[in-house]
Amino acid sequence: MKLQLSSDDAAFQQRMRTFFTTEVPQEIRDLIAAGRHLSRDQSVATQRLLNAHDLAVPHWPAEWGGQDWSPLQRHIWQQEMQLADVPPPLAFNINMVGPVIAQFGSQQQKERFLPPTANLDIWWCQGFSEPDAGSDLASLRTTAIRDGEDYVVTGQKTWTTLAQHADWIFVLVRTDPDAPKKQQGISFLLIDMATPGVSVRPIELIDGGHEVNEVFFDQVRVPAANLVGQENRGWDYAKFLLGNERVGVAPTGQTKALLARAKSYAADSLADGTTLLDDPLVATRIAALENDLLALELTQLRVVANSEEGKPHPASSVMKLRGTELQQEVTELVVDLAGPQSVASFAGDDSELPEWVKVATPTYLNYRKASIYGGSNEVQRTIIATSILGL
Repeated sequence: MKLQLSSDDAAFQQRMRTFFTTEVPQEIRDLIAAGRHLSRDQSVATQRLLNAHDLAVPHWPAEWGGQDWSPLQRHIWQQEMQLADVPPPLAFNINMVGPVIAQFGSQQQKERFLPPTANLDIWWCQGFSEPDAGSDLASLRTTAIRDGEDYVVTGQKTWTTLAQHADWIFVLVRTDPDAPKKQQGISFLLIDMATPGVSVRPIELIDGGHEVNEVFFDQVRVPAANLVGQENRGWDYAKFLLGNERVGVAPTGQTKALLARAKSYAADSLADGTTLLDDPLVATRIAALENDLLALELTQLRVVANSEEGKPHPASSVMKLRGTELQQEVTELVVDLAGPQSVASFAGDDSELPEWVKVATPTYLNYRKASIYGGSNEVQRTIIATSILGL
């Protein structure tokens, strides 16, 4: 593997770095660096800025806004975005439902949904998990019964991220309860959140935030034209979607940026004139994390180099597993650096504590979810054992 960029790729990297650090508003980047959440309007405005410069959906087909970039250039685009603290385009739109519609949707669906999906004119959310169907997703019970030109959908989804902002939801539903295998009776539907019978109930997280929700479907009528691909083939489309999700679920650039900030926090002088970096245990811990992140980045480059025709390499499960573990380890480091002050979660403006201290514990708590979403890390270990190790 060549670790040095070619002159063309180095120029591309500089172009991405310049754009992200000069064109994206500083106040947006400062909020991300501080661990704060953007408002819906701020997220929409940022994605529309990226889309206006053809930087929102580079991995999509060219006719729908994609770029003729190499896998390495797409990797550089993502890394530079994360290192600059630029909020990425909404994953549900660009990494999940967009590629599924582009690959399996009808021409009418592509024309109707892809342009507004890229521009965040439609905000999507994901309706996969259910109270009794999380990692065992094929056990889902939400039903869709064909009635003339509609499907009638009844059931419940849970842990639906940002459903409170969403205009539409892409949903896995059971259309054939008598299929020989439960995976064979599932379909992929697109549902307008404003449809009568759809309701959303918030779930308060351990960090006090409202990020996920329950979504209920009570005899919701959905036009059959909103079925993606073929009936009862939704499991295939879901596997395609989850493969794309796992490639991007381990943001090494974001974790590197957070670790660099943690190192700067540790370098601040203490009351006695020393720093936490002078503690050999702290210095060793930071150095070990830097080495682990370098190893993960090299693995990511191998995944990029060996991905063919847009299909994720099996090692994407390694990326998801180790990447989320390192996210959690770095957020834990920040809490430890904050020490007793870390109990001051989201202290008010009158607090003299540094901003990073105020968000240290909520961020740590929030990232406990990282080893679960996108396919739990236990599931990833099984995939690694069977697909990579041949066990």
